[in-house]
Amino acid sequence: MTVLDFLWIFLILTSLSPMVRQRLLEIERHRLMRQLEKKRGSRLITLIHRQETISLLGIPLSRYIDIEDSEEVLRAIRLTPDDMPIDIILHTPGGLVLAAEQIAFALVRHKAPVTVFIPHYAMSGGTLIALAADKIVMDDNAVLGPVDPQLGQYPAASVLKVLEKKNINEIDDTTLILADVAEKARRQVFKTVKAILMANNFEEKKAEELAETLSCGQWTHDYPITFEEARELGLPVSNDMPEEVYALMSLYRQPTQRRPSVQYIPVPYRREEEPRGGRR
Repeated sequence: MTVLDFLWIFLILTSLSPMVRQRLLEIERHRLMRQLEKKRGSRLITLIHRQETISLLGIPLSRYIDIEDSEEVLRAIRLTPDDMPIDIILHTPGGLVLAAEQIAFALVRHKAPVTVFIPHYAMSGGTLIALAADKIVMDDNAVLGPVDPQLGQYPAASVLKVLEKKNINEIDDTTLILADVAEKARRQVFKTVKAILMANNFEEKKAEELAETLSCGQWTHDYPITFEEARELGLPVSNDMPEEVYALMSLYRQPTQRRPSVQYIPVPYRREEEPRGGRR
């Protein structure tokens, strides 16, 4: 073989390497998913939005909840028997309200118990989906977020504040139209959250209070609702996270960078036992 032949073989292997790695990664993910399903006797669905090594022109692709996600989740729910529990691993910044609402109502209608696992964060639409679960399992450091509607780059609640602070004759027509849409959006989200909570056996008064708290815009949209605060709000949260969830999340890596911003030795550390008679 000539040097040119070796060069061609090298180029072919180099081009196929990412595809092989991705396929092996998918196989390992499916193995862990099946392991958790057998352990819990459930259908496991993952809704994980995270940048991966696959990118467009070298730019990592960011994801959020969209209609394609809702189509796939709804299909998975349809394929699940009514008496089989559903587990969902959520890791998302949020996304389209319509898509999140479709997923949430489909989970509410499922007759068997639904459990949502949140190892890191489930903001906005992710929180809306979590509210549809019978049980929300969060890492001690994981967070949820408000579900107040956003109109493009503006929070609906902030647009409505303009009407309170200025004379209506001083407000331009565009802002008035935005305020009208904002009021409708906030009322619709409140109604949706209340319906989801009541379907999960919340009393009407408690459902209204919680829906108002999460949708009224009292916080910024990226406000982190911690595990402790979620418990204080009355949400059915637990911190009993299976190790398989963490193992599965480790298979959704961020894109490789020239210099990683976070590094550590990926093994658990245990303190050595101190000898009798004092420290060594």
